Amino acid sequence: MTSQGLPKISNEEREAKFGYVYAVSGPVVTAEKMSGSAMYELVRVGYYELVGEIIRLEGDMATIQVYEETSGVTVGDPVLRTGKPLSVELGPGILGNIFDGIQRPLKDINELTSSIYIPKGINIPALSRNTVWEFNPSNIKNGSHITGGDLFGVVYENTLVKHRMILPPKSKGTVTYIAPVGNYTVSDVVLETEFDGEKHKYTMLQVWPVRQPRPVTEKLPANHPLLTGQRVLDSLFPCVQGGTTAIPGAFGCGKTVISQALSKYSNSDVIIYVGCGERGNEMSEVLRDFPTLTVEIDGVTESIMKRTALVANTSNMPVAAREASIYTGITLSEYFRDMGYNVSMMADSTSRWAEALREISGRLAEMPADSGYPAYLGARLASFYERAGRVKCLGNPDREGSVSIVGAVSPPGGDFSDPVTSATLGIVQVFWGLDKKLAQRKHFPSINWLISYSKYLRALDDFYDKNFPEFVPLRTKVKEILQEEEDLSEIVQLVGKASLAETDKITLEVAKLLKDDFLQQNSYSPYDRFCPFYKTVGMLRNMIAFYDMARHAVESTAQSDNKITWNVIRDSMYNILYQLSSMKFKDPVQDGEAKIRADFDQLHEDIQQAFRNLED
Repeated sequence: MTSQGLPKISNEEREAKFGYVYAVSGPVVTAEKMSGSAMYELVRVGYYELVGEIIRLEGDMATIQVYEETSGVTVGDPVLRTGKPLSVELGPGILGNIFDGIQRPLKDINELTSSIYIPKGINIPALSRNTVWEFNPSNIKNGSHITGGDLFGVVYENTLVKHRMILPPKSKGTVTYIAPVGNYTVSDVVLETEFDGEKHKYTMLQVWPVRQPRPVTEKLPANHPLLTGQRVLDSLFPCVQGGTTAIPGAFGCGKTVISQALSKYSNSDVIIYVGCGERGNEMSEVLRDFPTLTVEIDGVTESIMKRTALVANTSNMPVAAREASIYTGITLSEYFRDMGYNVSMMADSTSRWAEALREISGRLAEMPADSGYPAYLGARLASFYERAGRVKCLGNPDREGSVSIVGAVSPPGGDFSDPVTSATLGIVQVFWGLDKKLAQRKHFPSINWLISYSKYLRALDDFYDKNFPEFVPLRTKVKEILQEEEDLSEIVQLVGKASLAETDKITLEVAKLLKDDFLQQNSYSPYDRFCPFYKTVGMLRNMIAFYDMARHAVESTAQSDNKITWNVIRDSMYNILYQLSSMKFKDPVQDGEAKIRADFDQLHEDIQQAFRNLED
């Protein structure tokens, strides 16, 4: 199909910028007569003007990876150099939108071509040039001095996110014109500056190369948790805002459910969800679910889609664009971070991205390393994950922002010694390891609490001391109980439960309670799909209180005539045990925080009273 009515790139000195296709091998094209071009320069290949990027230069030959299907490209086709790197457009209109790996707006393409496929060589701007936004200038006047990173206005992109207008980094000057309050499109000039006699005009739109991190004033230590609403993550393996996390797991363990739960319920201001090389149905599920989901901000319910941007690059889209989609996603995240927001970026999954690197590397005949992955796999992964962090943003007014990266990894056969997983674990600070056995037992989220870890526990101590002072000792106790239970399970398999000491029986029973009613969580139920942190701490407090009192009762009466055994406790307190296991059914939306806290405190008193009665 010819893409009629769609703009082509027009250029006066086109002839000087032409090279010619010399060889084609899948997504990799070699072109000749390309002297003068730069590494990572954007080129247009063939008569369809397919988007490509130069990844190797030798003499006047350039090797290009093409981000579209290359069928029909023949030797001798023209290759047009554009003279700029692969870049994304940043401005109002990103949120609520869905892009492909190189930031082409899928909705606009669909409306223009009325085709379910993306036509070749389509050239549509990422952000609509016709949509009108209401611009409100900040308190900058003519004659003010302004430098890169300064905020010069606000656009109310939607009811959830104020889109702050940032002067591009490396710009500076004296303001000679700032647009009054009014409606403008992204291509209208809203600011003019003068520096050294040169005038510069700025619109609401800025373009940024994806492989280059956006500059910041300084990196700050992270100290605020990224609350996910999943009890096992928030309590045992917390991540911070500005942290890096990996979720490795075999197929069907629930990686996608966890990353979707993060994007639905986490305490971030903006979510960038990159589906890179996963199933297309998962992306369509996100598109179907997210607009119906709501989040409550200041008593008003809003659609979650208003704070989300999707970068979809599913497994049947061209391989090379997978690599670009990760960089596109992180650049969009950094842009919102520079406004002073806390951004979460989900990459689902980085393994597919590594496979794309492996395929391109194989076509370039580079020397393969472990499992056929290129030798620079670790460096590429690090250059992506290291763009996370909590930062002090450039410019005035002073503001802090953060980018947290959660990368799902799908190792083949669930083998965590796979090169991608081991390279990732060397870089990230939090490891949420999913376990196939737990998933088969229908224990979700299937996070294995024995192999997972978080290196942010010390960084968050101040936060917990201020807000939940009793939490840290509770967490230590839970980890001890779960570890003890693991050690005891081998003995139980050999000699049975009956021959254990009474205290060990209590450990086993409380560990079972913790596993079934605390660590397990049903993502599809209204009461349990999201668990606020106060509920998590309240549940822990009651369970550990029961454990401590039960052990104390057993140990203190061990020498006397009327011994208290686990059977005695269980028979006399079946009601308490039932209440402990049904704490998770308290619905934070319907019951509200005050009622849940009161109920948990009441249960705590009931437990104390029950043990007093028992010992008397």
